[in-house]
Amino acid sequence: VVLVLFFVFSFTGTPVRKKLTYQKAGMDAWEQYDIGDPVKQVPQPELDVQLLTVNEYSRPGIATDGVRGVVVHYTANLGSTAQNNRDYLKASRTPEKIRSAAILIIGLDGEIIQCIPTNEIAYASNNRNNDTVSIECCHPDESGAFQEVTYQSLVELVAFLCGKFNLTMDNVIRHYDVTGKDCPKYFVEHEDAWNAFKEDVAKYIEENGN
Repeated sequence: VVLVLFFVFSFTGTPVRKKLTYQKAGMDAWEQYDIGDPVKQVPQPELDVQLLTVNEYSRPGIATDGVRGVVVHYTANLGSTAQNNRDYLKASRTPEKIRSAAILIIGLDGEIIQCIPTNEIAYASNNRNNDTVSIECCHPDESGAFQEVTYQSLVELVAFLCGKFNLTMDNVIRHYDVTGKDCPKYFVEHEDAWNAFKEDVAKYIEENGN
């Protein structure tokens, strides 16, 4: 199956929050906002677009207020794959399930699955749901450390999002920075690793951006 991505650009300011309707199933609506001098753009990493059906619990279909940040998470589900986590979100559509989701999930082999368009909110980052893109990362053990391929995909994906939404490293945060939650665990417990990650993203943009 060939996935064709459509890129929608908007320079009209902050959109009014509203329910969104798509003309084509699986369409990916990336939006870019005019918020200052442009950041270098890097190539988009390969995405497996598996959008959730709009529902109350994992994809409410509510527009963001404009993307002003990227939030990094970890799944806290040892050894689970990106597909495992996406399928769990698909099943989270009954009153017994909590409201949770992620826009993008990076797997143990570096694969990236997109669950929600980036111009919609996801129930992932608390009071930053309305203006951020959330990324969940799979990990093999309780340390929360990402495998090298997962880490590299995270670097490339965050670099791409920074270019698309004109974000700097100050706009790249952890779930911890929003709520104080121990997420992503390894980057919370190892501040030096978090700082090194942001340096790797900046370096990737500098070396591969245009």
